[in-house]
Amino acid sequence: MARRHHYKRRSKKPSYEIDVTTFLNLMVVLIPFLLITAVFSRMTIVELTLPSSAGGPSTAEESFQPEVVVREDGIEITNGKAVIAAIPNKDGEFDLQTLSDFMVELKQTYPEQDAASVLMEAQIPYDYLIQIMDIVRSVEVPVENGIEGEEEYELFALFSEISVGDAP
Repeated sequence: MARRHHYKRRSKKPSYEIDVTTFLNLMVVLIPFLLITAVFSRMTIVELTLPSSAGGPSTAEESFQPEVVVREDGIEITNGKAVIAAIPNKDGEFDLQTLSDFMVELKQTYPEQDAASVLMEAQIPYDYLIQIMDIVRSVEVPVENGIEGEEEYELFALFSEISVGDAP
């Protein structure tokens, strides 16, 4: 018996090539655009430390470090041992302007001091932490620029070394 060899005829399918010219055109436009805009995006980082409970310097003036304690009913400013000032809430909101004025007075009294602590109760919203940290770090002072109707402000550093923690 003779065997028939059945050879399957292979149909040759057309081979496809990947056309990357469109993708390359996109990259030619996209890469310079991303490189140009990357210069304008900046991230600001504020270095924070945790308040230390260990003893510090020995003299009274050197050991003074203002602590801003934020509570539900208001803001207290302490020196670590006693309350220096208490700023009650106004209309259910924290009185940030009074806090700013008091921090300027403290900086004038202790010009060499750069460290301060911000201590908050757990239920206070995070947004208030940021606002209070900004007030403790710097103050905006209006500057005369000679142009009527326009006000310019200049930032002055108050207590730039901020420690953050939970209120006692």
